[in-house]
Amino acid sequence: MLFCLLIGVLGYKLTIPEMDWYDSLLNASMILSGMGPIIDPDIVLSKSAKVFASMYSLFSGVAFITTIGILIAPLAHRFFHKLHVEDTSDNQ
Repeated sequence: MLFCLLIGVLGYKLTIPEMDWYDSLLNASMILSGMGPIIDPDIVLSKSAKVFASMYSLFSGVAFITTIGILIAPLAHRFFHKLHVEDTSDNQ
């Protein structure tokens, strides 16, 4: 997750020169957590900044969902194991 955050911080800092490091960290953190960006309305975004923000949002959504899936999978497996849910299909 730190690597994903680093990508966002560097991307925001390099594509939006008016953003300082703290604003870049805030925006990257908010997108990575699924909350959404916090961009100052006085800052006019360039086309490259808009493309970066779009791509980073999509990447973060996939990374977030994947991470949650990996964390929840063992719990779901135990839950279904307790219910004795078995595969009863006749695929042989």
